[in-house]
Amino acid sequence: MIYAAGRWLCAIFCRLFFRLRVNGREHIPKKGAFIIAGNHVSFLDPVVFGVACSRQLNYLARDTLFRNKLFRWLLKAVHVIPLKRNAADIGALKEALRRLKAGQGLLLFPEGTRSTDGRLGPGHHGVGFLARKSGVPVVPVYSKGAEIAMPKGSRSIKPAHIRVVFGMPIDFSKYPEISDQGIADEIMKQLQALKDQPALFY
Repeated sequence: MIYAAGRWLCAIFCRLFFRLRVNGREHIPKKGAFIIAGNHVSFLDPVVFGVACSRQLNYLARDTLFRNKLFRWLLKAVHVIPLKRNAADIGALKEALRRLKAGQGLLLFPEGTRSTDGRLGPGHHGVGFLARKSGVPVVPVYSKGAEIAMPKGSRSIKPAHIRVVFGMPIDFSKYPEISDQGIADEIMKQLQALKDQPALFY
């Protein structure tokens, strides 16, 4: 209930303040587990992608955000999994896999950190590990505009037009020979392909 109510309020805010427009929602699986892999340019990205996606999502976020008791309760209520930065957090990966095996959706940022200039950085092998171990489809998603609304380092939000485009799902289980890093690299190629189609954003 908290997730649904929060998503509804965020949807109103995104449509009024950012004129949010979404293309490619038909690529999101209607049932079963899936991974959404998106570019990362702003603190707004989890909210924007959560509103854009037609199904509920689970999220990974750095564990330092869970220090405040009230904020920790809120994060857990909206399906956020704490993740230790700069370490192989096996517990967080196991929890993410558990939720995927339960048929849920998971949002990941393959770059691992926010871009400062909007350019796509290299993907990290963690997204490849989760895709390979879970065997679920990966849906690439690219957003444009959040880097203007709230760029890295900003403490305030300003109006901007935000556009989100979902790409075709990729079933990496069909390619058992590909490595975790190879999966991450292919996801970044798909994100670059979405970025290079400006007509999708209008």
